[in-house]
Amino acid sequence: MGGSTFSLSLILMLTASMLAVSMANKDWHFGFNYTNWPFKGGPPQSQNDIPGPRKIVVGGSENWQLNFNYTDWALKNGPFYLNDTLVFRYDPPTNDSTIPHSVYLLPNLWSFLTCDLRKATMVANTTQGGSEGFEFVLKKWQPYYFACAERDGYHCKAGQMKFFVMPLFRQWH
Repeated sequence: MGGSTFSLSLILMLTASMLAVSMANKDWHFGFNYTNWPFKGGPPQSQNDIPGPRKIVVGGSENWQLNFNYTDWALKNGPFYLNDTLVFRYDPPTNDSTIPHSVYLLPNLWSFLTCDLRKATMVANTTQGGSEGFEFVLKKWQPYYFACAERDGYHCKAGQMKFFVMPLFRQWH
């Protein structure tokens, strides 16, 4: 009984932490009217001020590859918003020297933390990341847990090819 209580507490703490991190946006402008802003350049801008959905290349110039910390990348490049498009770019396998990659959606936080791919859903196979890449639109207000499932989960576990996003609603102007 004690172990299951501890596990449940751990999952609740991780979920609360994930929600807090996904909602952390230091640039929110609540409670301040910027009419007649006296400083140069106008009021501070935030990603909330970016009109419409964005296309975001996962990993930036590093693309989707082994041994890059995508969890860190997601924290540094967020927040993400509903209807933003994540673009996964990776080289399709052409010979034995190309390391294949894929994109899977994991069903929950526990699967994400443990890289348990048994109930994961493939959203892009090893060839779909070539050229312009595979595009995934964040259509729902829910956490999305992404991972590469190649080599029986090795890319997820040891290769750091996993991250999550919790898209936010855009600020209306």
